[in-house]
Amino acid sequence: MTSGRDGAGRRIVLWRHGQTSWNLERRFQGSTDIELTETGVAQARRSARLLAGLKPSAIVSSDLRRAMATAAELAALTGHTVVSDAGLRETYAGEWQGLTHDEITARFGEQYAAWKRGEPVRRGGGELETEVADRAAPVVLEHVGRLPEGGTLVVVSHGGTIRTTIGRLLGLEAAHWESLGGLSNCCWSVLGEGAHGWRLLEHNAGSLPEPVLGDDT
Repeated sequence: MTSGRDGAGRRIVLWRHGQTSWNLERRFQGSTDIELTETGVAQARRSARLLAGLKPSAIVSSDLRRAMATAAELAALTGHTVVSDAGLRETYAGEWQGLTHDEITARFGEQYAAWKRGEPVRRGGGELETEVADRAAPVVLEHVGRLPEGGTLVVVSHGGTIRTTIGRLLGLEAAHWESLGGLSNCCWSVLGEGAHGWRLLEHNAGSLPEPVLGDDT
């Protein structure tokens, strides 16, 4: 099997939802069902026009409204039906949900610091990142397994869930998942199928992937 960079292997595009009011307030959303802002809808519409150029084979989305509304913009351009799956929801973070970043660091400072160090932490009494990967990665693999050779799956989800899913599919130790960094609203990461498994081809991108030219082929 050849690398997804030359178009032979399958690709997974992991696309974060558009902006919400809680994003603007730096408020931890978790599994709380928050809608897109008008700006978020516009972001989704712009990104969908780009992603439609990849000719996706299928679209699967978290069932939360902010993700489904984002996915709907791509579905409108491609004609695909969006398959929703609760397994792609954002991390449930218990008492952290609804709090701003400053409130979290003030009330859960030790917990927050441990999480940032890559330690396994049930933020606010919620899910471990490994538990998020346990539910999300199999959903992605199930759907990508249905693709034809060279097919592209678009997964519409959330920043934390996307990071843990990428970490799991790349075979990284959970302690290193935080090093992947976050995704901006309506940006995406691309995994390509290679001879030895999945490779990270793009991360936090807002433009279409370009072929890799030069020494790393």
